[in-house]
Amino acid sequence: MENTIVELKFSLDTFYFLMSGILVMWMAAGFAMLEAGLVRSKNTTEILTKNVALYAIACTMFLLVGYNIMYVDNAEGGLIPSLGGLIGTQAADANHSLESDFFFQVVFVATAMSIVSGAVAERMKLWAFLAFAVILTGFIYPVEGYWTWGGGFLSEMGFVDFAGSAIVHGTGAAAALAGVLMLGARKGKYGKNGEIYPIPGSNLPLATLGTFILWMGWFGFNGGSQLLISDAENATAVGQILLNTNAAAATGAIAALFVCKVLWGKADLTMVLNGALAGLVVITADPLSPSPLLACLLGILGGSLVVFSIVVLDKVKIDDPVGAISVHGVCGILGIILVPVSNAEATLVNQLIGLVCILGFVFFASLIVWSILKKTMGIRVTEEEELNGMDQHDCGIDAYPEFVSVRSN
Repeated sequence: MENTIVELKFSLDTFYFLMSGILVMWMAAGFAMLEAGLVRSKNTTEILTKNVALYAIACTMFLLVGYNIMYVDNAEGGLIPSLGGLIGTQAADANHSLESDFFFQVVFVATAMSIVSGAVAERMKLWAFLAFAVILTGFIYPVEGYWTWGGGFLSEMGFVDFAGSAIVHGTGAAAALAGVLMLGARKGKYGKNGEIYPIPGSNLPLATLGTFILWMGWFGFNGGSQLLISDAENATAVGQILLNTNAAAATGAIAALFVCKVLWGKADLTMVLNGALAGLVVITADPLSPSPLLACLLGILGGSLVVFSIVVLDKVKIDDPVGAISVHGVCGILGIILVPVSNAEATLVNQLIGLVCILGFVFFASLIVWSILKKTMGIRVTEEEELNGMDQHDCGIDAYPEFVSVRSN
C-alpha cells in the first residue's frame, strides 16, 4: 500500500508538471500574437517566424547543452557549471520524472527569448536574431539559471526568485536592452529635435488575444513552480499562487487604465495590456507569500510603473515596439525588490546582489554577442528593406496580402 501511494504521488506530480509546462508552452502563442498585433502589418509574418523559430531553437539548445549546464552534476554554491551529457539521470528520491522536469524548464528558456523578439522587432535581421537565440538559450540563460535554480552561489546566498521575475523575465529584458542599444531606433520613430512619433500596431484584437493567452499561461508559469501538488499543503499553496497571480494581473490592468486616464484623458489599450503583464511579472518573484490584498497592491504598483517606464524609455530614445523592456525588465526588478515585504526569508541586500549579478551578466554577455554579430553578419536591415517591411525582406510573404495594395511607412 505504501509503495502504491508513493507511485500515485509520483504520477500526480509528474502529470502536474507536464500540464503546467503545456500552459507555459502556450505562452509562446501569446507572445507571438501580442507581438504580431503591436508591429506594423508589413512586419507581421517575420515576427511570427521569429517566434516559431526561437521556440524550436530554445527546445533544441536546452536539450543539447542548456539543461546540463544549469542542473546536471554542478557544485552546490558554485559559480562555474560543469559539463556532462544531456539531461543526466533520474534521482532515486525524485518526486516527479526527470523528463517532465526538463519539459517544464525548457519552456521557461523559450519565454526568456520571446521577450527579446518584440523589443528588437521591425529592424533586426532574422538570421542574426536566430544566431543570438542559439547563444542565449544554450549558454547565457543556463549559466545564470545554475547560479539560482541550479543550486549555485545565489541560491546558497539566499536570493529569492520563486518563478523567475529576474531569472527569466529580467534575463530576457537585459538581453533585449543590449540588442536595442546596438540596433538603434526604427526609422521615423524620433525626430531630430527630440520629437517622438508613435508607430501604432496593426492589429489590436490580436494583441489583446495574445495578452489573455499569456495571462492564462502564467498560471502554469507560477503554479507549476511550486513543483508539487500531491499533498494538502502543496495543493493549498498552488491555489494561493494562482489566486495571487490572477489578482496582480487584474489590478495591474486597472492601474494602467487609470494612469492613462489621468495622464492623457483616454484609455490606451496597449498600456492596459502591458499593465496586466506588468502585474504578472511583479508577482512572479514570489506569488505564494503575499496575502491577496498585498498581491493586488503589487499589481497596482506594476501596472502604474510600466506606463511611466514606457514613456521614459521613449524619451531617452530606446525604441521598444512592444514595451518588453519595461514590462519584463523594470517590473521584474520591482518584483524582486519587493519580495522581502512578505517573505521573511529574503533580504533586500541579497535581492539587490542577485539582481546585479543576473542582469549585469546577461546584459554584458549579450552585448558581446550582439557586437560580434554586428561586426560579422550584421544585425540591422538596410533602410530600404526596413521601409518595404521585414516580411518581404526575410520571408517573401505578406501576412495580410488581400489588404496590401500600397506599401507605406
